[in-house]
Amino acid sequence: MKKFVEGQFDIVVVGAGHAGCEAALASARLGLKTAMLTLNLDSIAFLACNPSIGGTAKGHLVREIDALGGEMGKNADKTALQMRMLNEGKGEAVQSLRCQCDKNAYHREMKSVLENTENLRIIQGECSQILINDGKVYGIQTAYGGILEAKAVILCTGVYLNAETITGEHRQKSGPSGFAPATMLTQNLIELGFNVRRFKTGTPARLDGRTINFDKCLSQSGGEKVPPFSFINYKSAENTRECYITYTNSHTHSLILDNLDRSPLYNGDIKSAGPRYCPSIETKVVRFSDKERHQIFLEPEGADTNEIYVQGMSSSMPHDIQREMYRSVEGLEKCEIMRYAYAIEYDCIDTLDIYPTLEFKKIEGIYTAGQINGTSGYEEAAAQGLIAGINAAFKIQGKAPFILGRDEAYIGVLIDDLVTKGTEEPYRMMTSRAEYALSLRQDTADFRLTPKIAGTPLLTEERKEKFEKRKAIYEEILKILNNRCDYRAACAFAEKYPIAGEMHGATYADLIRRGARAEDIKRHFEILDGQPDEVIKTAETTVKYEGYLSKSRAQIERAKKLEEKLLPKDIDYTKIEGLRLEAREQLERVRPVTLGQAARIYGVNPADVTVLMVYLAVNK
Repeated sequence: MKKFVEGQFDIVVVGAGHAGCEAALASARLGLKTAMLTLNLDSIAFLACNPSIGGTAKGHLVREIDALGGEMGKNADKTALQMRMLNEGKGEAVQSLRCQCDKNAYHREMKSVLENTENLRIIQGECSQILINDGKVYGIQTAYGGILEAKAVILCTGVYLNAETITGEHRQKSGPSGFAPATMLTQNLIELGFNVRRFKTGTPARLDGRTINFDKCLSQSGGEKVPPFSFINYKSAENTRECYITYTNSHTHSLILDNLDRSPLYNGDIKSAGPRYCPSIETKVVRFSDKERHQIFLEPEGADTNEIYVQGMSSSMPHDIQREMYRSVEGLEKCEIMRYAYAIEYDCIDTLDIYPTLEFKKIEGIYTAGQINGTSGYEEAAAQGLIAGINAAFKIQGKAPFILGRDEAYIGVLIDDLVTKGTEEPYRMMTSRAEYALSLRQDTADFRLTPKIAGTPLLTEERKEKFEKRKAIYEEILKILNNRCDYRAACAFAEKYPIAGEMHGATYADLIRRGARAEDIKRHFEILDGQPDEVIKTAETTVKYEGYLSKSRAQIERAKKLEEKLLPKDIDYTKIEGLRLEAREQLERVRPVTLGQAARIYGVNPADVTVLMVYLAVNK
């Protein structure tokens, strides 16, 4: 095959899923000449599983992506069918936005944004080889012989590497939804020194909505006064479609248990690691045998289709069993399957091989983001893509690395977990993974992160103006809440709303800390008129949890002392006396950047950290 130079770029992004889109947009917006190579233009920003964005902890990621100038939140807002706030009955730290999107509109809108972004060229083709010279990347080669020269390459290959879909006894080489797999790159990655492993995920069937009896299901409406994902939007999307809830039953479970010998998950056909936190219906029935039923969500795929996504019922059972299984569920007795469920296996890498910048440790200029890093979920992928795009661009521009700490963002928790602890199964972001969750609420993402992109093109004039306005409103509300209440009005308030404590000299903030709601204070005292509800809620939460937030800030400051202690790049852990053998092996494997990161590695205990502190003091 004759080779030819197809183009010269600063950065080449391989893949156009959610990681690839954010990586390419960040790179191009930062002024780097960027190419995005995708197997199929029709799969750009494709919502291969549920067409939803956000959810518990994932909604936090989307708002952080937006606060850093990313696109996912804006695109979700534009294509929303229904918006809801999850966990409203729980604490503010775990409340998360979730949006049911129009699948086809989401793809079209993101493709349009990409096509109209300056410095970005989109190319359809398959990457066959990463080109290396003297330990540095200088481009990629396509399956057609085209060479795209570049100073950095960002791999965002999703679940396409050697992908195979499995349904019952049938296995075929395929990416999600029948898209072609990428078959040429894995061997090259192995040759370059990547540790490659095999993961699995899956998806449920799509049903014809005309054949579902929704009257037998519980309707689930969108929320009222739900804020948008993007901080540059003030108005939430309209709820135009309903979602529904139904349940499996004993008959469903019997069908599954009686046919486990035909399930690839239980007959040995699938051996790869699957997602523990999003299991198939087969796994749920076997693992939770004490449960009489499992909740199923029926969610629309789009405004232009009758397809209904059956969340909670992913499967790799044969088609004949799937047909019986879905029809055993109340409301689905006469359902027709438009797309059958399947499992998909794919290649991914060991993230202990990459730095917190997402750059590959063994070859300069190669970055990885998304499901190639062993994560699951659109939001986790997009977050990594954004950070990889920024870091690749900053390195070329001679700027300092862009690394978010665990105390600064859920994105920081996500990436630190990957590069410090690794993952043996598809990684999913959860609020329980964040030790400073109260400080990382979704409503404060812009206050925490938008200042970090100041001075870059990622902070547009529109975003800057709206950020400064929102921050000023927030500070004004806090100032008002710290004013003293009128004594008589406060006494009347305490009688109407059972609030304990002395009212003389009390501030509005004192009332909130005693259990009063800001909306009741606003109505009774006639203050905060015209102020945005979402910003009032943010200020109210800050006041309510100020004591906890103060303790959290103290913990963060103590932890930062370890994070500020850099470890030498050439340190030989095998020769440090006092380190246990396991600690030496793990430290050599991960090669932590800071003492704080070293302390979070599996197999490294506090005594080992003390040894490292002594070593650093002696070898200044």
